[in-house]
Amino acid sequence: MTHLWVRAEQRAHEKRVGITPDGAAALLAAGIKVSVEESHQRIMPIAQYASAGCTIVAENSWPSAPKQAIIFGLKELPEDGTPLVHRHIMFGHAFKGQPSGRILLDRFHAGGGALYDLEYLVDETARRVAAFGYWAGYAGAAVALKCWAAQKRGSIAAAVHDYANAAALLADLRTDLGQAARPSALIIGALGRVGTGAGDLCAALNVATTKWDMAETASGGPFPEILRHEIFLNCILARPGTPVFVPASAKGAARKLSVIGDIACDPDSDFSPIKVYDRATDWDAPALRVAQNPPLDVTAIDNLPSMLPLESSQDFASQLLPSLRLLGDLSTGVWGRAAAEYSRH
Repeated sequence: MTHLWVRAEQRAHEKRVGITPDGAAALLAAGIKVSVEESHQRIMPIAQYASAGCTIVAENSWPSAPKQAIIFGLKELPEDGTPLVHRHIMFGHAFKGQPSGRILLDRFHAGGGALYDLEYLVDETARRVAAFGYWAGYAGAAVALKCWAAQKRGSIAAAVHDYANAAALLADLRTDLGQAARPSALIIGALGRVGTGAGDLCAALNVATTKWDMAETASGGPFPEILRHEIFLNCILARPGTPVFVPASAKGAARKLSVIGDIACDPDSDFSPIKVYDRATDWDAPALRVAQNPPLDVTAIDNLPSMLPLESSQDFASQLLPSLRLLGDLSTGVWGRAAAEYSRH
């Protein structure tokens, strides 16, 4: 019997989950065994999974799960160097030259396990079958506006937190922005999931937004228009050949630009199009100030959808469930393509 083991997330501020209780019930009905770890922070209560018929297991007990179990989580594993013997479904962030990614792949190689990276689960047209992109864009634009509002108060953005829903987030932002004139924003990747979410957040707050996508960046740059907007939101997944949107020289250039929201958040990738910073930010310190007079802050949080954990989990889980139903055959289709990608790296 195929056995899916849903692990607890161990990262702070990570309340999301990739399968709902209803989704787990659907897998059980399809003949897939589902074990769910208890969690002190998951947005969906463990009692709902128990009611669905799942086997409930102790938090963070996945290392001792049966070897044939497929371990399913979202964010990173503990960095303890142990060999990984299981097959894991997760966001590995390991295929684009990230230093930590090489370490993760070495752990899989040492243990004989395998990584089915959620970022590389794609259909026959190479389109991702499930993504948190919309909510990443929505929350990323929100944090960028918080950074801008803090600048207008002469400070730097304070810690951020999660919200019960999007309405609560919008209410908080309206308080932050007050009656001041809204900034101008430029979104690159505006036609994708991430850019759509960012655009919807800006529209809800009456932020004037310039929307660019592949056609507007086909020239390869430079792109002085970015410096003429107060906020720049990068919503594209960097790949080989991605042009540089913000060069290192922007820190000293004449500009209106004061906040960069790098929602794609790949600062340690060789392909990063934002060259004014080199590390991600986090919930406790969302803004990294990279220039003064005038200030330039970068916000780059790599688990933004967890700011809206319920809505983002429900959305992602509904997209992924059809693929989870096919876990009985990992050699073909979406899972076969993910396995080939892992083997290549």
